[in-house]
Amino acid sequence: MKKITILAVAVMFGVCLSFNVFAADKDMIQKNVDVIAAAIDGGKAAAEFKANDYDPYAFIMEASGDLIVHPTLVGQNLKEKAGPVYDAVIKSTPAGTWVDYEWQGKIKHSYVKTTKSGLIVGSGYSD
Repeated sequence: MKKITILAVAVMFGVCLSFNVFAADKDMIQKNVDVIAAAIDGGKAAAEFKANDYDPYAFIMEASGDLIVHPTLVGQNLKEKAGPVYDAVIKSTPAGTWVDYEWQGKIKHSYVKTTKSGLIVGSGYSD
């Protein structure tokens, strides 16, 4: 019985720890997007950002779906390439919001924020 109790406590500790790590990651994602959006609002050109300078990577997209910053899809149109992903990401707001969608068989959660000029900045994680 004592071994079961110890195992249960260890599992609960692991679950709690993973939620804390997840919360920190989510906070970091939101902070990265907010900083990028503020820099763009302050006059920095979107093309000056590099997707892989952030972990997880960041993306910047025009409302039409044209990707300005992305690790692999720069210059491509998300609306044409992945309509359901575009439909989720376009729900971006100036205040920022979390959206969910499926991409390459995985459920993704992205924080997206619309800049004053109408660009959409985002970053996220997969389940």
